[in-house]
Amino acid sequence: MKTILMKFQGPLQSYGTDSHFETRHTDDHPSKAAVIGLIAAALGIRREETDKLRQLHNLRMVVRVDQVGQMSKEFQIAAKYKKTGDHERNYVTYRYYLEDAVFLVAVEGKDDLIDHIYDALKRPYFQIFYGRRSCPVNYDFLIGLYEGEAIKQIQKQPWMASDWYRKRRLRQEKVRLDVYGDLVCMPEERQKILRRDQPVSFSQKGRQHELRFECHKNMWIVNPDYITPNIQTSHDAFTPLMEEEYVSEQS
Repeated sequence: MKTILMKFQGPLQSYGTDSHFETRHTDDHPSKAAVIGLIAAALGIRREETDKLRQLHNLRMVVRVDQVGQMSKEFQIAAKYKKTGDHERNYVTYRYYLEDAVFLVAVEGKDDLIDHIYDALKRPYFQIFYGRRSCPVNYDFLIGLYEGEAIKQIQKQPWMASDWYRKRRLRQEKVRLDVYGDLVCMPEERQKILRRDQPVSFSQKGRQHELRFECHKNMWIVNPDYITPNIQTSHDAFTPLMEEEYVSEQS
């Protein structure tokens, strides 16, 4: 069993699992459909090639939220045309994004498949994105290839938040991070929800996704920038007691 580690960090990311018509929402952490889609693009799998996509079905995923992103919304004007090619109307679409978020993503699977995926991620066939085409990946998104389970590799990695974000927590010796993963990776966790983001087909004629159980837990990571409080005071708690004892002796 091998694990690929990736750092999802960029100005904008978007992971919609419940979007309809003109409003395109985003979840607060990467969906499995987005991660599998990124891998499929790197491998050169086209949207209609559902048989090839099925080879990635058994990949397991764990996500650690190293830096919580802020939600932002924009609107775009789209044009609709008739079958004859004539313009019918314009309409406004609303799209949601995550700004300044950082996620540590671990993908686990069989050795041969993971080796093949890792090589493809270093030289992707198609351009890869964080959910949408307007969200390209950062140049150093690929951390490395490791032996062992995804959840164990997640626990070994240092905190990867941005410098400005870490400065806000200089007084915290350890930071608490949210971790989300497949049920098979975190079977002991009781907090789990159903999430419809297991991709079956990315075909534009009819995208299909299955339900999967996603577990959640908190993980404590050592803060490398922790500053020990320097408490200096001239107050001595025993001084009043010593003064009372001296007065009693003199009397």
